[in-house]
Amino acid sequence: MTAAETMASAKGWTHWQRHLTALAALSAAIIAIFHRDAADMVGIWWHSSTFTHCLLMVPMIGWLVSQRTALLKPLMPACWWRALVWIAGAGVVWLVGEAAGVALFRQLGLVLMLQGAVAVTLGEKLTRGLLFPLAYALLLVPFGEELVPLLQTLTAQISMLLLHLSGLPAELEGVFITTRAGFFEVAEACSGVNFLIAMLAYSVFAAHLCFKSWTRRIVFVALALATTILANALRAYGTMVAAEIWGIEAAGGIDHVFYGWVFFGLVVLVVMLVARRSFDRPANDIAVDVTRLGGVPRHVGSAKMVLPAALAIPLLFVGWAMLIGGRSAPLPGSMPVATPPGWMAASPGQVAWLPRFDGADQQVVRHFEDAAGRRVTVAIGGYRRQAEGREVVGFGQGAIDPDSRWAWSAALAPIDGGKAERLLHPGPVLRDAVTWYVVDGRVSGSGRAAKLAGLEARLFGGDPRALSLIVSSEEVKGGHDAIADFVSASGGAQAMADRALKLR
Repeated sequence: MTAAETMASAKGWTHWQRHLTALAALSAAIIAIFHRDAADMVGIWWHSSTFTHCLLMVPMIGWLVSQRTALLKPLMPACWWRALVWIAGAGVVWLVGEAAGVALFRQLGLVLMLQGAVAVTLGEKLTRGLLFPLAYALLLVPFGEELVPLLQTLTAQISMLLLHLSGLPAELEGVFITTRAGFFEVAEACSGVNFLIAMLAYSVFAAHLCFKSWTRRIVFVALALATTILANALRAYGTMVAAEIWGIEAAGGIDHVFYGWVFFGLVVLVVMLVARRSFDRPANDIAVDVTRLGGVPRHVGSAKMVLPAALAIPLLFVGWAMLIGGRSAPLPGSMPVATPPGWMAASPGQVAWLPRFDGADQQVVRHFEDAAGRRVTVAIGGYRRQAEGREVVGFGQGAIDPDSRWAWSAALAPIDGGKAERLLHPGPVLRDAVTWYVVDGRVSGSGRAAKLAGLEARLFGGDPRALSLIVSSEEVKGGHDAIADFVSASGGAQAMADRALKLR
């Protein structure tokens, strides 16, 4: 190597060092600014079995980057000012999550901002070269638990089909299956959501390494996910068959060992063996084609201008969130529940049921009975404003307290737009419950619509108050029909909410 080449190499390495230092500093600043969301996300990885695989994904992403390091080293990093739009878009996503109280969007916004930091400090060409590792990092965001009810229902229905095909008598009530051997619940832990999400992360990684064709990649991921769902149903079915043969206690022990240690590995092995003949990417194939990344870098800006702007944008969104986040409005001194015509006040039922309203500023629970002996319970949780840990829509909130013995059983037909569901208590005791969310004075049975209404109210100055309104009844005391009649006699859910807020 000549002296000129040595000097050029040293100059190039110094240039790389400056940009890598800028990347580390900007990334550290973003993590420091959004430390709450970073800590929450890592805490979920560490404590939730559904997302433990994310701890392995971090070194996997590092390995993907190391595969590309030698190939990308000849390229020169540059400050890419257009990536400021990337960071600003990520800030919007984070602000939406902050205003709506949705941790998923806050954490997604954080990951997108860190991706934007890579783009800003390394430039367009290197970002294109690192595109898959950057995109794969999106799977670090904990998501998918909202699929649990659907997966519970699918598992229960497929298990019932397999039991009937096997000639074993069984009855299905929501996610509860009764066989000759006993009473089985397809609980949240048995829904298979943890393995489905882990399979998504694994199959995307394997599809990238084993296939060049995008069609084959998509088909592989789709079939891997479908196989996981079917395998989980087969596991549940096998547990019930084992209970028929060896008894319910022995079957439960076998299921826990198999499910925890063997299940996912066997499913991955089957998927890879079946797909092996379709692999179309050689094992020695290059990680990224750098021949497409040559030429003069475009949209390059001065580091003295671009880097301060990249830091100022997240600070701007945090400041905006602080300005809009503290708004609140007083609730009425009491939230009245009127006794509708044909009904009278009553005492609680024999089996205690109480909803969960964490952080509520006021709570009301009233019981009513009609001349036919039908009974309903009305529960209201009122909030002067919504914030983290005090939301009308959130995990563990509403009709089913996860710390109680009540469990979700099935979805029912809506009443006046409200979300109707059947709950089950050991006994068994069945109870129907209908939930409405009241945000910015508007009533909805959709958690998503309530989140959007809360977002709109916080960003644009609407009523910050919120209510969770639940009307429930035991099945033997009228259930779904009693709730429908009570709500109708009360003038509808909107009228009940307006009276509680004293808007009429």
